[in-house]
Amino acid sequence: DGLVFITVNDFDKSAALKIGRDLARMGFKLAATRGTAALLQRAGIEVLVLNRMSEGEQPTVRDYLREGKISLIINTPLGRESFSDGQRLRQEASRRGIPLVTTLTAAQAAVNGIRVLQSESLRVRSLQDLYQPG
Repeated sequence: DGLVFITVNDFDKSAALKIGRDLARMGFKLAATRGTAALLQRAGIEVLVLNRMSEGEQPTVRDYLREGKISLIINTPLGRESFSDGQRLRQEASRRGIPLVTTLTAAQAAVNGIRVLQSESLRVRSLQDLYQPG
């Protein structure tokens, strides 16, 4: 569980809807920029609206990053302004050790992996147990 911040370009919004829905069903809280949040809200998904770093109005995603409130970031930038904002977002996430994915393929893979981890417990096994000679 935790808070997942989602900000995707217009071309990725429809695919991001499935990812947002999956994360919400798995118990994650969602935050997003205005455009992405509007899409999620229209689908009945509860989402906190955060402003971009460049917008300056509170609350911004930077505020939430600095306060350690975000567990995962999904960001698919497109265009000059979003690239600059996305670059600052990625730098801040890296500085704070917050996982960040920049493609929807990677985001879906992360969601699938989280789903498996939630449904199955991991067992630690030695290589010798897995690969016995003979």
